[in-house]
Amino acid sequence: MSDAQGRVTAGLVVIGNEILSGRTQDANTAYLARFLNDAGVRLMEVRVVPDVEADIVEAVNQLRRRHAYLFTTGGIGPTHDDITSAAVAKALGRPLTRHPEAERRLFAYYPEERRTPARMKMADTPEGADLVDNPISTAPGFRVENVFVLAGVPKIMQAMLDGVRPLLKGGRPVSSRTLKVEAGEGDVAATLSEVQARHGAVDIGSYPFFQQGLFGTSVVVRSDDGTRLDEAFLDLERALAEQGVATAEEGG
Repeated sequence: MSDAQGRVTAGLVVIGNEILSGRTQDANTAYLARFLNDAGVRLMEVRVVPDVEADIVEAVNQLRRRHAYLFTTGGIGPTHDDITSAAVAKALGRPLTRHPEAERRLFAYYPEERRTPARMKMADTPEGADLVDNPISTAPGFRVENVFVLAGVPKIMQAMLDGVRPLLKGGRPVSSRTLKVEAGEGDVAATLSEVQARHGAVDIGSYPFFQQGLFGTSVVVRSDDGTRLDEAFLDLERALAEQGVATAEEGG
């Protein structure tokens, strides 16, 4: 599945009251976006929802139908508010079942006195799910249809992605070039609009900064086509030079 521009896209549902309360800062979105970009998949939409089954079901169903892939993070642990697996099963219309391989791994990991019903709940997945390995704490994530259910703990989520990469069929990775502009966004907005209009196959974004007493704008040009990226970047440099604005490529 790809969008109207031929891009392979993904959505993300971040699950957890702790994120919405501000108690825990989401560290997974940026990492996943970079990971997907390298795989040729564009993260296009992120939703943060509480530990409420109806909200998870709604978000999962909307985003899985809109994108080639949907990822969820959080809510697959052993506590009462870890309801992601059950919610995803409901969203997909599948029964929640005890996955035999997940159960085997948990039995091997925990000694008998620590095999509580709460911990063993982490072996429950929607019927027909394939496991996503967890090399850190054993309790796996899973994939069912185009939905990948991953842990919320950043280090575990990142480790799980090693097993996800071979399962993704993406397009070309997106590359970027950044131009540091010694002018405010409002001063160069018209020029940026003109350059963007000439290069519809690239994305041009502007981000203000204040560094070492200098107020300016970082202009980022992105594309999955290296030739078009370079053409747009050179056009941008020329247009800003004609405007009399000083620029320098970051990292150049």
